[in-house]
Amino acid sequence: MSIAAEASEPVFTAFKTARPDQWVKGVTGDWEIIVGMEVHAQVAAKAKLFSGASAAYGGEPNSHVSFVDAGMPGMLPVINKYCVEQAVRTGLGLGAKINLWSRFDRKNYFYPDLPQGYQISQYLYPIVGQGVLEIESDDKSTIEVGIERIHLEQDAGKSVHDLDPNATYVDLNRSGCALMEIVSKPDIRSPEEAANYFKALRSLVRYLGTCDGNMDEGSMRADVNVSVRKPGGELGTRCEIKNVNSTKFVAMAVAYEARRQIEILEDGGTIDQETRLFDVKTGQTRTMRSKEDAHDYRYFPDPDLLPLVITQEFVDGIKATLPELPSDKRKRFIADYGLSAYDAGVLVADKEFSDYFEEAAKGTDAKMVNSWMTVELFGYLNKNGIEFTASPVSAQNLGGLVKLIQDGTINGKIAKDVFAKMIESGDDASTIVERDGLKQTTDTGAIEAAIDALMAQSPEKVDEAREKPKMLGWWVGQVMKSTGGKANPAIVNDILKRKLGIE
Repeated sequence: MSIAAEASEPVFTAFKTARPDQWVKGVTGDWEIIVGMEVHAQVAAKAKLFSGASAAYGGEPNSHVSFVDAGMPGMLPVINKYCVEQAVRTGLGLGAKINLWSRFDRKNYFYPDLPQGYQISQYLYPIVGQGVLEIESDDKSTIEVGIERIHLEQDAGKSVHDLDPNATYVDLNRSGCALMEIVSKPDIRSPEEAANYFKALRSLVRYLGTCDGNMDEGSMRADVNVSVRKPGGELGTRCEIKNVNSTKFVAMAVAYEARRQIEILEDGGTIDQETRLFDVKTGQTRTMRSKEDAHDYRYFPDPDLLPLVITQEFVDGIKATLPELPSDKRKRFIADYGLSAYDAGVLVADKEFSDYFEEAAKGTDAKMVNSWMTVELFGYLNKNGIEFTASPVSAQNLGGLVKLIQDGTINGKIAKDVFAKMIESGDDASTIVERDGLKQTTDTGAIEAAIDALMAQSPEKVDEAREKPKMLGWWVGQVMKSTGGKANPAIVNDILKRKLGIE
């Protein structure tokens, strides 16, 4: 039996120093930002953590509620095995220590949407111990952020304040849903690193299938702990920014809060340990409440739940089903497809992106597929506000378009026209090229005739090109225009150089 090392609230101590280029300039000199994050990720499960009620998002208010969720007297919680599996799977994805013995405690506090008057959570003995997550730093290098722990807990309900000026309504649909609280070590040193950490963690849980990562639905949100210090000095007092739900807002919150603390300290003030909220309209943080300590919650073991005991065989069985993780896939894309670290990072950021890319790249030029996917396809989808999953161009059809370019059937200019028609009609590239007669001309005789005609029309340009070889581009453009864009550019270049006497 493996028992987790006893720990109180996460202890934040500095494990690394920021690079000088990450220091923040103040009136009194440089400052270093220290960030640790506690991410709440709702477990992707059909039922709640301790009841059989639906954990689906939405629904009529209070329609996904059992007697257990409502805190009715005499109701006993029963652990959802699948939620335990999902927590273990997430821990394995982070290379973390899985504790075969863990325990649930009661965290006592009053809030209208917490019917029992306490939250069932793991405090001293979490199911997952220390691990690590690779992220991209500001300078595009890869760094490791330590994971302190992952513990399971139940979510609270939702208080609704805008239906009545004199009353607060409570919706318990979310009450009792399983959360994984993923606590990082304070290894993050800039707003960009904080955003990249949140993004990388979201990508990981989506790959693993343990959380859908839908931040707009509240299924993934971050509590961001920020403090500042003189480089290499003693840790400062930290403030916690609650429930930040986008990578952009994480970066904005860290940047504002760090600057706020620096200005207070440089004016001779002190930082109060407190919980703050991030206002997305102003880009500022504001006080919510003073920060509670562990003793304020009066933690004690939940008497209705036995300790959670799992076996190594149970853990090994889950490990055997893990998919290829984003960090491993990124390395493979660089090695196998010759992509840059940046391009590989973009593609593996979302499992749907990487799956699409690999399908499209089968048997063709992977770098060209990446270019068409990230520039043309992403550009079209972003411009029109279309989700990637609703792309009108399938992976097979994009790959087919690239193959036609690669084998010389069409050139790049024609390919853009074909791509537009693929979006409009849903047809594959080959069908469009055949139907609309868009094959590029490789007939050297026809291309030579077009060039001869242009040279006869503009004899002065011939002499000018021989004196200024850079004019070759103008000639290529004119030939392409005269052939309706169908001439093979490589053949055009070769014939022009020969006829104009350009080396």
